[in-house]
Amino acid sequence: MGATHEVTNQVPPLTGHDPIAGDAALAEACVRHADLATLDSLKALGALAGSEQAQEWGRLANENPPRLRTHDRYGHRVDEVEFHPAWHDLMRTAFEHGLAGAPWSDAAPHAHVRRAVGYLGWTQVEMGHACPVTMTYAAVPALRAAPDLAARYEPGLTAPAYEFGLSEPTGKRGLVAGMGMTEKQGGSDVRSNTTRAVPNGDGSYTLTGHKWFTSAPMSDVFLVLAQLEPGPSCFLVPRVLPDGARNAFRLQRLKDKLGDRSNASSEVEFEGTTGWLVGEPGRGVPTIIEMVGATRLDCVVGSAAIMRAALTQAVHHARHRRAFGALLADQPLMENVLADLAVESEAATALAVRLAAAVDAGEHAFLRLAGAAAKFWVCKRTPTAVAEALEVLGGNGYVEESGMPRLYRQAPLNSIWEGSGNVIALDVLRALGRSSESLAAVRAEIDLARGADPRFDAAVVRLATELADPAELPRRARRVAGLLALCLQGSLLLRAAPAAVADTFCASRLDGDWAAVLGTLPPGAPTRGIVARATLEGA
Repeated sequence: MGATHEVTNQVPPLTGHDPIAGDAALAEACVRHADLATLDSLKALGALAGSEQAQEWGRLANENPPRLRTHDRYGHRVDEVEFHPAWHDLMRTAFEHGLAGAPWSDAAPHAHVRRAVGYLGWTQVEMGHACPVTMTYAAVPALRAAPDLAARYEPGLTAPAYEFGLSEPTGKRGLVAGMGMTEKQGGSDVRSNTTRAVPNGDGSYTLTGHKWFTSAPMSDVFLVLAQLEPGPSCFLVPRVLPDGARNAFRLQRLKDKLGDRSNASSEVEFEGTTGWLVGEPGRGVPTIIEMVGATRLDCVVGSAAIMRAALTQAVHHARHRRAFGALLADQPLMENVLADLAVESEAATALAVRLAAAVDAGEHAFLRLAGAAAKFWVCKRTPTAVAEALEVLGGNGYVEESGMPRLYRQAPLNSIWEGSGNVIALDVLRALGRSSESLAAVRAEIDLARGADPRFDAAVVRLATELADPAELPRRARRVAGLLALCLQGSLLLRAAPAAVADTFCASRLDGDWAAVLGTLPPGAPTRGIVARATLEGA
């Protein structure tokens, strides 16, 4: 066919950048809460994350989703899931770089900050495989409620190694963990679960029931809730038993999901399934909450990663695409949008890394409340930010080849995981009501920036006013959770971010003029400098 036109004004591929060291907000947070050596230890991972090879892994893993094989050719039940090789490349990279359970056995003082920074950079490549990475990380503190089980399985869960396939767990170089809580009739209300457990007399139990959402069903071990006489209890369920036999783990089907396409989410039935008790009988919810608490951290970090990936795409496009005689990035209104996205991203990043530092420091009271508020707010803001970033690319952002539709589909997931916005907002109220230590710890963090900006000080007063009316708190739980997160973000930015970023955050998020629509920064906002700070070298 003859050429009909010359192709011009096209944005070059986004490769050759480093989403870890090249992201000023993320790199500075790493050094602030850890040190330069910690950041330097992630150089190889950052270089790979910005490479064409890693992007291809992400594309292939999503365009070739997992396939369920319930039976072999002879009719024997196998209950296995097959993945594209790119999935295994993504998983292997994450595990070998210490993004799964490794920090729990690392004596370094900043192991969890290192992991969070690496996770935030690496999962921008592809978010689906982050689910089993997170589950493996989160299983370790919960499993420690059963010291004998922890001694058996923790070495594999904390090993920086990935070995796919169903075999006896203690014989593998590294293990992957999963979780089974949700059932058809209950959703987030896990106390209504009907899966039951019966003791076998040898320390093990037999489980009968189902789980409506079980991600990564090819994991080696799962923490599962089932009913005993005292109430919901937590059990460790391996896919392969200590004698090498397959455990009963019936995969009914894989979920056809909005996003997270590369990851297998399954419906599982337990019929004669063997498990071992973790923690005390009837105390399964508090036991597994240890795991949920760790996944909550990754919901915040992962949402910050999605937001940052979308921002990077938007800035890259605007810096190379011309319209109406000028680069998009040089047009005032587009500059306002990009700067607003950058402020949102930096605030999310700062809060995410601060939560990871709290894990390193053992700040349990702070994490209980700050983690819940951050989970509510950052996860809620992510779909809004991604939608705005997609719009920067216009029609080009609406086609799959741009990568933006995958980010858009992924954006709501973390807000749903563990419990939707209402569930998390009400958990913020529980944290406020049950632990004065949690509120005191969060207030102390917020107060570190008191006096730095009058708009911030006024927001802190508004927060105190909201908290002073407990009778109406359930109705206003979302408002309280959001304001709490904003005050935390404001405190962090005022103390650590460039003045242009902190001032713009206070003017646009804490002052009375803020509109929910991004791209409405007030007059005088230093938009060009903010966008320049958010531009990754090589992007």
